[in-house]
Amino acid sequence: MNDSLAAPANLPAIPRPLLMLALLYGGMTCIAGVLGSKQVALGPLAVEAGIFPFLLLVSISSTVAQLYGRALANSVVRFGFVPLVTAIFLTWAVLQLPTDEGMYEPAKEAFPIILGQSGRLMVAGIIAYGVSMWLNVLLFSKLAGVVGQLAQVRGAIASMLSQVVDTLIFITVAFYGVRPIGELLAGQALAKVVLSVVFVPLVITVLLAIAKRMDAKAA
Repeated sequence: MNDSLAAPANLPAIPRPLLMLALLYGGMTCIAGVLGSKQVALGPLAVEAGIFPFLLLVSISSTVAQLYGRALANSVVRFGFVPLVTAIFLTWAVLQLPTDEGMYEPAKEAFPIILGQSGRLMVAGIIAYGVSMWLNVLLFSKLAGVVGQLAQVRGAIASMLSQVVDTLIFITVAFYGVRPIGELLAGQALAKVVLSVVFVPLVITVLLAIAKRMDAKAA
């Protein structure tokens, strides 16, 4: 693509759409854990709100794979561990610091409840992220030989399967032995499959259109 940032002669130019997608990806890895503190009701479906940034993550990684190839998409996924782990560490560090006595009272009590997570939950999130996002890129790329080049269809299928795996890993690692997980697994997996069909094709379409527009402006 021609729309790229200028770089020194010894460094490769960075396509602007890729830079935009990578920055958005990093932001979504950080916000997913925060939004996951809320359960939302979507008709008969109940799902933790962290699924929305996670669906953006699978859509972005699929878009990068479509535009720049599987290897670069996998690189984006790997680099996603950096903001994810950094956000977890900074959140933990802030929670250890003393709270200002003048802090707004409801916020003072709510902050550690919303942002505080056990080590088990943090480990579950990191493992689930790594496996499911790698699987999403793999499936999206492999499906090109099965369903053709239509990115929206490949993205929806890859998202459905990878998000089911994400749910299996996260719920099992986080809650096995603590609470019954069968009903929780079924409900979360169903919600993620439905949202993958509805949400992912639309987001991929929008992201591809934005990338194409950015590229056309540079031509």
